[in-house]
Amino acid sequence: QVQLVESGGGLVQAGGSLRLSCAFSGFTLDYNAIGWFRQAPGKEREGVSCISVSHDNTYYADSVKGRFTISRDNAKNTVYLQMNSLKPEDTAVYYCAFRFYPASDTCFRINQYERWGQGTQVTVSS
Repeated sequence: QVQLVESGGGLVQAGGSLRLSCAFSGFTLDYNAIGWFRQAPGKEREGVSCISVSHDNTYYADSVKGRFTISRDNAKNTVYLQMNSLKPEDTAVYYCAFRFYPASDTCFRINQYERWGQGTQVTVSS
């Protein structure tokens, strides 16, 4: 079974940085993607970024372009989300998720993701 475990969340001041990690297992690396999503209290879950596991294709929500960077280390079975210049509106629970499709312009479609991690809290103070 596909397993994903997020880590790296915490409390930071606005302008600070965090690196989230998503350790994955239980699936092959071809033709699939890992996505990062977030959900703030009372709001819908939204896509943040995604990456193909076997290719370099990456996608970002407009709200995080230029501030967040997604990357992977297949040798460590880990996908990262480097978050810089954090803003209070970035506060949310961040989830990584797996789908059986490569990263594409559809990678923020929540219903295409088959497995989800437990989430890690990111809080950005003013």
